[in-house]
Amino acid sequence: MNGLDKIHQRIEQDARAEIAAMLSEAGKRAEIAAAGYADRAAQMTADAAERRRLADETNAERAKSGAEMEARQLVLGEKQRCIDEAFSLALEQLRTMPPAEYASLLGALARHNGRGDEELILSPADRAALGEAVLTAANCEGARFTLSSQTRELGGGVVLRQGPVEIDCSFPTQLGALRRTCAGEVARILFA
Repeated sequence: MNGLDKIHQRIEQDARAEIAAMLSEAGKRAEIAAAGYADRAAQMTADAAERRRLADETNAERAKSGAEMEARQLVLGEKQRCIDEAFSLALEQLRTMPPAEYASLLGALARHNGRGDEELILSPADRAALGEAVLTAANCEGARFTLSSQTRELGGGVVLRQGPVEIDCSFPTQLGALRRTCAGEVARILFA
């Protein structure tokens, strides 16, 4: 073997050793990178699982809240229906009072809501059957109410008129006002 072959062989051996070292180093770096990517993938998978778990919890809470709200609305609707029924029954009881008590009540409504000199407007049936009795009851404390020749379908009760000004003391109007102020108390009585 001559000197040139030896140099060539030596260069080849050095190159192979350098390539082996580079491959070994690249392999180590690849293992480190692969381990890093595996760790990162595991962390991303864990993060995704946690986000899914939190989303599931949030969705479950929303569903529970929605169901609770719907249940509260159903209960509230039923309570409202009971209050409506209580006021409807009260209106029916007012309309079906014995005639003497009914006339006395209409007179009291006139006295408590008027000045004492208004016209009393009644429904056609009430005017025909009880007009004079209502007028007598309204004027029992020295008032000077008069019975109007005009009649209206009121649903029970009386309307007081002084010129263009009217005070609606019909049962539906009075119960509507009473409902706005006393619905809470009615609810406490009904649902205690």
